[in-house]
Amino acid sequence: MSLAKNYPKNSSKCRVTFKIPKDVANNAEQASVVGDFNGWDASAAQMKKLKTGCFSLTLSLPVGSTYQFRYLLNDDSWMSDSEADGYAYCTYANCENSILTI
Repeated sequence: MSLAKNYPKNSSKCRVTFKIPKDVANNAEQASVVGDFNGWDASAAQMKKLKTGCFSLTLSLPVGSTYQFRYLLNDDSWMSDSEADGYAYCTYANCENSILTI
């Protein structure tokens, strides 16, 4: 997985690209990024499946913020990002959420 951050000049937002490689997606038909920035709504940030089999999504998020998030594949498989800025234990789901710091 990967996170790419792009800080445009004169902007208070950062363009963050979330990507799940084909081998990690494991033949998933759909994926989404779910986290603090979208109220943990699985339908709010659907990722695009590319011809290569990877999933990708770019969001503009406010600079100076820290978010927790996870990926949801096929509405039933949750994954953390292996390249996240950190991890935070979530007692609700008994898992580690990925941390994104902008």
